[in-house]
Order: sequence, then structure tokens, then C-alpha cells
Amino acid sequence: QVQLVESGGGLVQPGGSLRLSCAASGSSFSINTAGWYRQAPGKQRELVAAITSGGSTNYGDSVKGRFTISIDNARNTVYLQMNSLKPDDTAVYYCNADLTVRGLARTYRNNNWGQGIQVTVSS
Repeated sequence: QVQLVESGGGLVQPGGSLRLSCAASGSSFSINTAGWYRQAPGKQRELVAAITSGGSTNYGDSVKGRFTISIDNARNTVYLQMNSLKPDDTAVYYCNADLTVRGLARTYRNNNWGQGIQVTVSS
């Protein structure tokens, strides 16, 4: 089993910055793609940013130019650098990863979610 653990959330003032981390641990695996999603109260979960193991990235329109996603394949960790934060960025942020897992009997793909972490942007 592979677990994703997010860290780095919290309360920040408008215009401030936060860096989220998502560390994957567990069985023998590799990350194919990973992404950050967020869900605000009363709203649907939306894609914030995604990245492949090769470094190709994709961003939601509302965060382009402010957020940067990166991946450290050696540490199996995905980061989300969030700058120029706005109150509308307030949400629970979830890490997601599409993995190739090398089990004892077979190799298979699996999709995992983290538990979510709160980001609040408020003065």
C-alpha cells in the first residue's frame, strides 16, 4: 500500500505564500503523474495543478502565474508553491498520484489520494 501525506497548509494573509508538500511512501512504486486539487465549501473539487514524472505541467486557469508544481522523483514528493494568495484560494487541498506499484506477484497501476490539508487565506 502507498500512502500520500500532505503538509504545509495553514493560515496566511492575502498576498502571502505557502508551500505544500505531498510525500508518497509505502510499497515499491514510482509516480507516473501527480496533482493537487482543491475543494472549497459548497463547491466541486477542482484541479489546481498536475505534473508528470518527466516534469510536464498543467495548471488551472485561476492559479496560472501564481502557483508552481514540482516533483522530486528521488524523494517521491510533489510540491505546490503558492504565491500571491487570495481569499478565493481558501480550500482543502488534496494530493493525488497515479502510481505504478511493483507488488510481490504483479505490477499494477493505482490511483491514490491524500487526506487533504486546509489552506486559509484571510486577513
